[in-house]
Amino acid sequence: MRFVRNLPGFLIFAALLAACAGSTPVVQETLDPGSGVTVLRSTAPMIFFRDNSSYAAHARDYIYLGPIEVNEMGTRSHYLWLGIWSTMRDDERLADDRIGFDNVILFVDGEPFPLELAGWTLDSIGVTEPVYVKPVASAADAYYYVTLDQIRLLAAAQRIELRVGSARPMHYELWDQQGPAREALIEFGRRAYD
Repeated sequence: MRFVRNLPGFLIFAALLAACAGSTPVVQETLDPGSGVTVLRSTAPMIFFRDNSSYAAHARDYIYLGPIEVNEMGTRSHYLWLGIWSTMRDDERLADDRIGFDNVILFVDGEPFPLELAGWTLDSIGVTEPVYVKPVASAADAYYYVTLDQIRLLAAAQRIELRVGSARPMHYELWDQQGPAREALIEFGRRAYD
């Protein structure tokens, strides 16, 4: 009898517990063990693609994009991570994925934002462990300097595109609407500091 009396309270508690356990944060803050810096990132990077069907029926190039804040004892730096890969390349041709990525322009609602390359390695942003998981093992990582204002503009944008390279630029479009990635960018903009 006692259990039946407490059943409604138990059911409410169980529902709340399940809701908490099932929700994934859209922004995550971690401590980098090797450098001691605090790293803020979104949990859902944006996905861009470029159709390459002239090579094969389902050939595409992809770019995953995610914001990063590195906090070293109150000094904060902001970056964009790009995970660069193609359905046409493998580990042996990783250098091919880097061609042109020293010249990247992000178009946010038509406004161009040239990105300055910070580097290709974790050292370039002052961390020792990967901030984002590579979409595939053969992906190349690139890190670009940005301002927090640029990240916030990106979060509020209606249209976002990427252009890579200067001689023969490659254009990348946003894959669908990216609801979770946009939500993560907005939350990142709220949680990050200038």
